[in-house]
Amino acid sequence: MKRLLNTLYVTTQGAYLSRESQTIHVQVEQKTLMRVPVQQLASVVCLGNVAFSSGFLALCSEFGVSVSCLSESGRFQGRMEGPVRGNVLLRRQQYRVADDESAAASIVAAIVGAKIANARSVLLRAAREHADDEAREQLKDASVRLASVLRSLDKGTELPVPLLRGMEGDAARVYFSAFDRLILAQKDEFKFTQRSRRPPLDPVNALLSFLYTLLVHECVGALESVGLDPAVGFLHTDRPGRPSLALDLAEEFRAPFADRLALSLINRRQLQGKHFERTASGAVWLNDKGRREVIQTWQERKREELQHPYLGEDCPWGLLPYVQALLLARHLRGDLNAYPAFFWK
Repeated sequence: MKRLLNTLYVTTQGAYLSRESQTIHVQVEQKTLMRVPVQQLASVVCLGNVAFSSGFLALCSEFGVSVSCLSESGRFQGRMEGPVRGNVLLRRQQYRVADDESAAASIVAAIVGAKIANARSVLLRAAREHADDEAREQLKDASVRLASVLRSLDKGTELPVPLLRGMEGDAARVYFSAFDRLILAQKDEFKFTQRSRRPPLDPVNALLSFLYTLLVHECVGALESVGLDPAVGFLHTDRPGRPSLALDLAEEFRAPFADRLALSLINRRQLQGKHFERTASGAVWLNDKGRREVIQTWQERKREELQHPYLGEDCPWGLLPYVQALLLARHLRGDLNAYPAFFWK
């Protein structure tokens, strides 16, 4: 159970939410965990096996508190609310900003800056701990090149979105050029040369692609839960069937969460060559056993807490996409002057 930004996140499996006058009553196996006055909330997000009474829904509807339901892995399942008040206005503003390149530029710059800074932090942390001098120097060199891109972002002038996209692509190539140095075990089976996506051509790329898919699903659910349209982004252009805004949001978490989890699975030998299979076309995929291992570790890592850099509060990794989605919504509504992207420390 966690309250952040006037949102109650119910992550305890088997929890039951009911109404007590104007208070939300949270129980597990008939034991009271929490009572929250409904006036203190703007939304409730339920992840996984969470049940609630009709009285709870009526109370939330009466006070304009939205209720979002997601699977335990973060896939959006539905959203319930009373008479429509602000979501249509929020989405209209989202579309206006997406269509106005100059208005979108500040959001794109924040996302790109966070992505590059977080990737650089991953490289620097690995460089400090690496025993091999040559590898350490390559990691440091890549981090210096990323720092140069960050300085270009911090010059104070508003850069156009196409240029920001180009800078993001250049930074990604620099980061992945050093990625193989982060793999410390099972080098014969887990060799990384370059990023390959459709399809992944080696076990490392197959693992990264699977983790990125899980991450984007989390971000879709987070955006839906605050009333934003996951399909209309700012950094990623519109394309039928593509959740562009979810891809935008995921950029902040790729290196510090998904990539570090992939490296942990490989370096701790939780995944081995036997967890992958190669098709006749050369594509490499995780098999059933491999996917189960990844998902179990993913769920465990989501429960680990860190201090949110903007809020200054402890927050589980699994709730960070929801917090960032809410901060983005508040920026679009005009409650925040700028979007505070997630910078990992």
